[in-house]
Amino acid sequence: MAGLRSDTPNPESLILHGASRVLEVGFADGSLFRLPFELMRVYSPSAEVQGHGPGQEVLQTGKRAVDIVSLEPVGNYAVKPTFSDGHDTGIYSWDYLYFLGQQQAQLWQDYERRLQEAGAERDAPMAANAGHACGH
Repeated sequence: MAGLRSDTPNPESLILHGASRVLEVGFADGSLFRLPFELMRVYSPSAEVQGHGPGQEVLQTGKRAVDIVSLEPVGNYAVKPTFSDGHDTGIYSWDYLYFLGQQQAQLWQDYERRLQEAGAERDAPMAANAGHACGH
């Protein structure tokens, strides 16, 4: 079960903790990450969230209470969660999960900075017109 990059350790465990809204991922190098569902949803690798290039990212809000309702394997390299808000287009490679785990503190800081710069509230509902508009 390798990721997409040869330098990412293989995953050894994957546990979905619904009550605490955390995905626990263990890797062969001994790393064990507890990834909050909110972090995963806010940093979804999907085009709907990331856009198709730099500067096209869509700031996600209102995701603190999001759940993962299902988690499907994608080949031997990733998983695809379906979130309780209906989002299901992000494919999380082992590499990306490792990145989220390693960079979690910095990612939270970046998210809080982006919210502040946008004058947005973390728990505010997403604007009706926010999101991926190109149709892909």
